[in-house]
Amino acid sequence: MLVCRNLLSGKRRYLVALILLLLITAIWVAFAMAGSDDFSIARREVLLRRIGHETLLQSGDSTSRVLPVKKLAENEYQISFEQTFTFQPDSLVNTTRRVLSQDPLASNYVVNVINGANDNVTYGYAISKNKKDDIIACRGRMQPEAAYVIHIRFQSLETNTAKIGFLMGGLALLTVLGCIFLKPATPRTVLPGNQHDIPGNQPSGVFTLGSMSFDAEARKLVIDGKSTELTKTEARVLRIFALAPNEVIDRSRLQKEIWEDEGVIVGRSLDMFISKLRKKLDPDPTIKIAVIRGKGYKLEIATKDLMS
Repeated sequence: MLVCRNLLSGKRRYLVALILLLLITAIWVAFAMAGSDDFSIARREVLLRRIGHETLLQSGDSTSRVLPVKKLAENEYQISFEQTFTFQPDSLVNTTRRVLSQDPLASNYVVNVINGANDNVTYGYAISKNKKDDIIACRGRMQPEAAYVIHIRFQSLETNTAKIGFLMGGLALLTVLGCIFLKPATPRTVLPGNQHDIPGNQPSGVFTLGSMSFDAEARKLVIDGKSTELTKTEARVLRIFALAPNEVIDRSRLQKEIWEDEGVIVGRSLDMFISKLRKKLDPDPTIKIAVIRGKGYKLEIATKDLMS
């Protein structure tokens, strides 16, 4: 039982540490997401203009202008140009990835290059925080000169907020489950004088009662070399008396300790076992089990020589 309690204690410590780790992670993510203010948005637009600038330079155009970045929706932007140009897909992918790495909110986004003459998507790719989830095709093919616009759509902040909600909800669920499954069992009440039920406080199991020797483990009474067998219940009752000789043992305590584990307590059963014990103790007249009216029983031993 002590080992089980230690194991449960260890599990509870592990659960508390896990909950704290998840809580710290959730708070960190929440604060990271809190950066979506006006300043961050304005900074993003500057980074998008830089993508347009570097794209023109890579096409050999160092004079025409990058037009003002248009915000098409909450997380959608368009980079437009004054003149037509050509672009190399590999260079555009590398440029957007490098420049937008400076935007803490731009971990996942989709880029589409649209031909302004017919509104067709000439080239597109998707960048993810986890590089293995990137979607990039048709690299290394130089695109013809045209009036292109670059459309960039970022992952919605609402999606990230939902993830935080799921994280916090999972944390709450984990806490509830931990409280249910790791709740310590209600300890069994140890009545006064019953400390022999506690591990580490077990007596030797052999008692001297007057001229008799009582072996609780072997369930035997020995006097003058003759032994008398005891039943399991008789031995349990006598053991309680032997641990507290000449002391009153409450009747309800005896009933509780002997029969409670079996789920049934029958009042007359105790009287029957006391009667049987008296007969088996008869060979020594200095020992008797006396009835203390209104209270219980007492193992009376005329001599004070009791050893365990």
